[in-house]
Amino acid sequence: MRLEDIKIQNEVPDVISFINNLFDSAIQENASDIHIEPTRLFLLFRFRKDGDFLLKHRIWLDNSSAIVTRLKVMAKLKIDENKKPQDGKIVYSSERLSQTIDIRTATLPVTYGEKIVMRILKQDATNISLESVGFYEENLVKVREVLKSKYGIILVAWPTGSWKSTTLFSILKNFNPLEANISTLEDPVEYDMEFINQSQIRPDIWYTFASGLRSLVRQDPDIIMVWEIRDKETAALSIEAALTWHLVLSTIHTNTAAATVQRLINMWVEPFLIASALKMVISQRLVKKICPHCRVKYNLSELMRNKLKSVMGDLMDTQDIESLEFFKGIWCDKCSQTGYSWRLAVHEILVLWEYMESYILRETSASEIQKIAMEHGMITLLQDSIVKAAKWQTTLEEAFKLL
Repeated sequence: MRLEDIKIQNEVPDVISFINNLFDSAIQENASDIHIEPTRLFLLFRFRKDGDFLLKHRIWLDNSSAIVTRLKVMAKLKIDENKKPQDGKIVYSSERLSQTIDIRTATLPVTYGEKIVMRILKQDATNISLESVGFYEENLVKVREVLKSKYGIILVAWPTGSWKSTTLFSILKNFNPLEANISTLEDPVEYDMEFINQSQIRPDIWYTFASGLRSLVRQDPDIIMVWEIRDKETAALSIEAALTWHLVLSTIHTNTAAATVQRLINMWVEPFLIASALKMVISQRLVKKICPHCRVKYNLSELMRNKLKSVMGDLMDTQDIESLEFFKGIWCDKCSQTGYSWRLAVHEILVLWEYMESYILRETSASEIQKIAMEHGMITLLQDSIVKAAKWQTTLEEAFKLL
């Protein structure tokens, strides 16, 4: 839908009903985020769905104060503070949909008012599991093997919005919380998990990941989940905990699994500590999923076949590559004329077996570690996405966007 096709609404007579309907619509459409952006004349409402934006409403700017105030009240933010950003959380119970969700809310002062972005978080972790994450069969075997470890650190490497929390909690659910002491430090607490000690960090009162981690190790933990390694202090404490007979799970901002080693070194973690503590890195991305209602088989061009052979030659014989079939969506009402419906995760899993220790000690470059890991059977993000395209879950076009 084009912007000019959306009529500007002059007023919102019932703000409460409008916001409730906005939330219900976002939930029904499986949107991941709601954006409310003030322009010179109107408030623009957009949903992010499957990574793309859908234009929803244009409302005259005079209604901005009432809408923003209502959302701030729901998120327990200061309604008289509009000069600096604020973060909060809305717990929304939908009467129409009979479900409760958390909505992480962030405000930002901009030229014509305050921009609001809301991330929709589902509270229910019942259906989360290692199988539901979508690991390729060989990768799932590797993950299960590493999770037998009693100590060490496991990292999920991610860009923003790649479902890292789903992967982390699927790993946590692999353990029985009644047979182990499991504690987490989160920002925010996204899923309510029974018998797991979940703690919300509060930087405003100096309760940070680092200070929380110091307290957690005095709580007799078996498994610790730290939401994110952001700085040198948290990295050092996480490695120290991993080396003192604790299993530590966390996330880190890197583009590839191999780059994670260099990232830790750049945080001034000694290579010999990394070699001793780091067990596994899971690099994760999202690709769009083909709409199951309008997908059709299509023939690849010679150029695409050659690209396929160059990427998959390490995993498959040429004859097997030639026999692969691929699908794409041709657009329908079920997928809002996009050819895609929802998203799925693709992975690159680097297991730090003994052969990798000498390379880490020599501070080998990320590209060299990547090459060595591939020689030992690591499946890259691109290869994993192509495998899923061959299973008709996504398209080759989506896969090659990861290049």
